[in-house]
Amino acid sequence: MDGAARAGDGRNTPLGRDELAHASAAAVRQAIRDGRWTSFTHGLAIGYVQANLAIVPERYAFDFMRFCHRNPKPCPLIDVTDPGDPEPKLAAAGADLRTDLTGYRVYRDGKLVEQRSDIRELWRKDHVGFLLGCSLSVDEAMIDAGIPLRHLAPGADAQDIPVYKSGVACRPAGAFSGPLVVSMRPIPRHLVVKAVEVTGRHPVAHGAPVHIGDGRDIGIADVRKPDWNNYIEPAADEVPLYFACGVTPQAVAMASGVPEMITHSAGQMFITDIRLSAATLVS
Repeated sequence: MDGAARAGDGRNTPLGRDELAHASAAAVRQAIRDGRWTSFTHGLAIGYVQANLAIVPERYAFDFMRFCHRNPKPCPLIDVTDPGDPEPKLAAAGADLRTDLTGYRVYRDGKLVEQRSDIRELWRKDHVGFLLGCSLSVDEAMIDAGIPLRHLAPGADAQDIPVYKSGVACRPAGAFSGPLVVSMRPIPRHLVVKAVEVTGRHPVAHGAPVHIGDGRDIGIADVRKPDWNNYIEPAADEVPLYFACGVTPQAVAMASGVPEMITHSAGQMFITDIRLSAATLVS
């Protein structure tokens, strides 16, 4: 079964992806908190916005907020918590950023030092959480529009969506600078325009692609060697579309060498109570 339970949890009967596909966002978060789902979150709570997570110390929070506003494609800002409060009140009242994701990454001084399934022991009173829109939400919009996606096809590996550090620099803000990270989706040639139109309606989920065609044009030396996840070869009738990606803060944490940033693990997102059809950015 997809979601193996966390050991030691009293309510640890695993749930399958089909059982959570049309569940509410709150129900999925509870299943994650209880250890009944521990895997990737694509295809869960369909219709709700999934979000990337970045947590920084309060002394860096204003810089990071400015970074998000200057780079809205990779970092579409949905919610910001108060210092020390793990509840994202705008995006998911009652939720807990310390427990409601299936995987976390801990960066210190520019290096990935730890991966965890729970960060309650790490949480401090100076931590500020940022929720940023995620392309898993816009994937659902493309599927609804009849645009096939290889990584969501039956039997596909959830990691069959290559993610790259591009050669495009983000606009810096204070302590934060680094490369734009992009994810690639092969799209049938006759549906490329439709894909651009559909994704462009959802800036909260990274919006339209930042590049169409050869990845070398945006500084990717070898598209067959992604920095995250698995490479998938576009078919003869497919065109690679590159979208801004919410893994960008992780690349920025490494490039900037900030003392601490805690993020989601790739593909293991926070699911908000916001419907994609009603989602707006924090201004």
